[in-house]
Amino acid sequence: MSSTLTRVPILDPRPEIDSIWSEVMAAVEDVLRSGQFIMGPNVTGFEKEAAEYLGVKHALGLNSGTDALILGVHALGLKPGDEVISTPFTFFATTECVSHFRATPVFVDIDPETFNFQVDEIEAAITPRTKGIIPVHLFGQPVDMDPLMEVANRHGLWVLEDVAQAFGGDDRGRKLGSIGHAGAFSFFPTKNLGGCGDGGLFVTDDDAVAETVRILRVHGAKKKYHNEQVGVNSRLDAIQAAILRCKLPHIDGWNEARRTAAHRYTDALIGVEGLVTPIEVEFGTHVYHQYTVRILGGRRDEVQRKLDEAGIGTMVYYEKPLHKLPVYAGMDVSMPVSEQCAAEVLSLPIWPKIETAVQDRVVDALKAALA
Repeated sequence: MSSTLTRVPILDPRPEIDSIWSEVMAAVEDVLRSGQFIMGPNVTGFEKEAAEYLGVKHALGLNSGTDALILGVHALGLKPGDEVISTPFTFFATTECVSHFRATPVFVDIDPETFNFQVDEIEAAITPRTKGIIPVHLFGQPVDMDPLMEVANRHGLWVLEDVAQAFGGDDRGRKLGSIGHAGAFSFFPTKNLGGCGDGGLFVTDDDAVAETVRILRVHGAKKKYHNEQVGVNSRLDAIQAAILRCKLPHIDGWNEARRTAAHRYTDALIGVEGLVTPIEVEFGTHVYHQYTVRILGGRRDEVQRKLDEAGIGTMVYYEKPLHKLPVYAGMDVSMPVSEQCAAEVLSLPIWPKIETAVQDRVVDALKAALA
């Protein structure tokens, strides 16, 4: 995007595609000429390449990150009446998958600096009905997985990592999604590794869990028309797989470019009164799916309005924590840090090839709005 354009969007995915345009167009043309649009060699090829990149035994392409969560908890054995511990500060799909099975999400409040749930509070939330934990690597920031896995293993709980916003991030050198018992990824176009439509990935080292998801994604059938379970139709499109195969070799470079852009923001904004910039944990790599600040003093909506008037696109992720959504209206819980952050967070424009001049415009407009 040129810095001369009148409006700065929250995300501009076009420079990424432009940089590999000929490769993507050739890959899409090959799919169209092949006549193989569902499953096929591009899907299996992408699954193999993604598994190698992430360091996992099995990677299964699905039609969304939401399905990766739903089929994941199904394969991990979630039943009605079970409980699953997660964060209230995330997109609804994280616990929607739990509620689909008439199980109960149990929330642990977040740390206001990382926006991830407080791992040291998990054990206190465990009951005899707890079966699993879903950590969310929110905005690209890794959850501290070592103490989480220690608690989970000690209590016999499965861990399904929600990595929708953190493809390529790591914890102590291990790719996120490879540390728990399974991982769920989204390839929604806004993600760090985004397709040109919906798409998702489920990963695990567990042969039995992988086989269950493999069967569930094709209507519960190992062999066509011989259905063994009640499954769903959740297959990654061949065109999306072909595009993702073109993009996967670039993800580390694009993530590093996001980090560079994030550091430019932080250098320019740290210490500005009424503003809290994001931190980076020492044990892992933040890949900045979002660059999210906190606007203090009850001024977030005012500042967002002023930025909009200045031609700067921003987003609020998330304006309500999950326990405050109508679907969970019966929950009688208090998550004060999540509730406070929901009133303060504001995500600024970021993408791998964002120009320094564009970021300067954002910074100047934000400082003016806070003045």
